[in-house]
Amino acid sequence: MQNTKIYCLAVDDEPPALEVIKRHIGLIPDLELTATCINAVEALHILQQNQIDLLFLDIQMPQILGTDFIRTLKNPPKVIFTTAYRKFALEGFELDAADYLLKPISFERFLKAVNKVIDGRLTKINNNEIVEKKKESEQSFIFFRADRKVLKIALEDILYIESLKDYIKVITTNKTIITKQSISSLEEMLPKDSFTRIHRSYIVSLSKIESYTAELIEVAKQELPVSRMYRHELAKILKIE
Repeated sequence: MQNTKIYCLAVDDEPPALEVIKRHIGLIPDLELTATCINAVEALHILQQNQIDLLFLDIQMPQILGTDFIRTLKNPPKVIFTTAYRKFALEGFELDAADYLLKPISFERFLKAVNKVIDGRLTKINNNEIVEKKKESEQSFIFFRADRKVLKIALEDILYIESLKDYIKVITTNKTIITKQSISSLEEMLPKDSFTRIHRSYIVSLSKIESYTAELIEVAKQELPVSRMYRHELAKILKIE
């Protein structure tokens, strides 16, 4: 039987972003993740040593932009660019990219991009199968880059997350971590049945809520505001009358 697997390489200098891509790839039977790496030098070595059919490539990286890296390759694989910046979209498509994904990347948008690459060979997955695979792929921990290293934090230890413009503050049961990442990209990575957004600046762990009203939630003796934008959805989750 002919091998229909599509071998993938994901390149991003932010480990949390790589985890999102890795999880999404794991939900699609026809995709196989060969490797992940954090810069173009590592990516070039992997491309030289392995069959890579599809490259998920961040654009804004140290040393060389993803778009410039593609220009250095004689026979590049199919490319799906991933970035937090819309300004690179035109350049990405000029390089014949299959698609251009803006972070945070939802599974539905990811699947649409992959469908363009595999041209009908994607095994159709019904909604129940997707839900089950999502449950299976959920991890009990998450990685953050802070203090010149990557920290592994158990989800059950997270109390809440606060946005600080280009940074986030992750408050856990025993420490506080500050890392450069958007709160929206982190929201995409967290399991929806355990965490919820209550404000443009706050995400809370549902199991750590000590008390709540329509306007405030108390977590670890801290009162956090609930904005009007998230009030209706939060009321359904917490069954506020």
